[in-house]
Amino acid sequence: MHWHELTIHTTEEAIEMISNFLHEAGAGGVTIEESGTLNKERDTSFGQWYELPLNDIPEGQAIVQGYFADGTDLRSIEAEVKARIEELRTYDIDPGEAAMSWRTVHEDDWANAWKKYFKPIRVTDRLTIKPTWESYSPTEGERIIELDPGMAFGTGTHPTTSLCLRTLESVIQGGEDVIDVGTGSGILAIGACKLGAKHVLAIDLDPVAVSSARENSRLNGLESEITVREGDLLHVIKTSGQEEGTGFGVTLPVQVVVANILAEIILLFIEDALAALQPGGIYIASGIYKNKEEAVEEALKAGGFTIEAKHREADWVAIVARKPS
Repeated sequence: MHWHELTIHTTEEAIEMISNFLHEAGAGGVTIEESGTLNKERDTSFGQWYELPLNDIPEGQAIVQGYFADGTDLRSIEAEVKARIEELRTYDIDPGEAAMSWRTVHEDDWANAWKKYFKPIRVTDRLTIKPTWESYSPTEGERIIELDPGMAFGTGTHPTTSLCLRTLESVIQGGEDVIDVGTGSGILAIGACKLGAKHVLAIDLDPVAVSSARENSRLNGLESEITVREGDLLHVIKTSGQEEGTGFGVTLPVQVVVANILAEIILLFIEDALAALQPGGIYIASGIYKNKEEAVEEALKAGGFTIEAKHREADWVAIVARKPS
């Protein structure tokens, strides 16, 4: 099968937003290549080994590629994505030149080739992400997250994901009910369970994400500990206690809410996150690029949260906020 590959030259700051635009435009998969220069700061605190070769992408720049099936209206897709990228500038997000180009490729050229670069990676003191097709022998106390991200979701090595996992490791004490907002591949929900959470409600607006999260929960034997639902946090709050909300697996209010999504979206549901948490509960907000840190922090404070901690990796920030007791 042949696919149409749309290549966009952009910035690392805009990667997640543009990737999302491509998914929403109907991409069957998205690949991302960041700068591979020797100057790039890489987190090796847990022994990570970066297999990707060096490249000539300038520091801070990135290439995002979306793959669209034959018969797709390419002009319409390009116009839609271009308009949404330009809109990012109004939110003080710089997408760079955002130059676009098309070419036709065979599915085998991209759908599976990336797998040779995805190896087991230790992301926290206790958690290691292992692709399902790799063999690996864990050490004592090491907990394995089996992951098959498919063609649409990341491998868990992006700074925002590793930040969330490390933060969850410091927050989860055991026995908590957790809500994972924008679950994607389900990696944070799985990580929370591996760290001792009693049950996780994983929610996402994307039906493809819901399917991926369910499959990865199954691969880790956590179908009974993770409930995956299509929807948003407001829907969960409104239907909690009603017949429609009896299958969530968690009891609201919960002890922990984690959201690894765009800062712009985090700003939209601060009130919902507060309502979903019990007094003294913890909200972990990640996916925040450095230029949005102050805005999110101030909004969380204004919404009633107190800031407990902030964790950083590269240019990304995870904020730990607590609902007052």
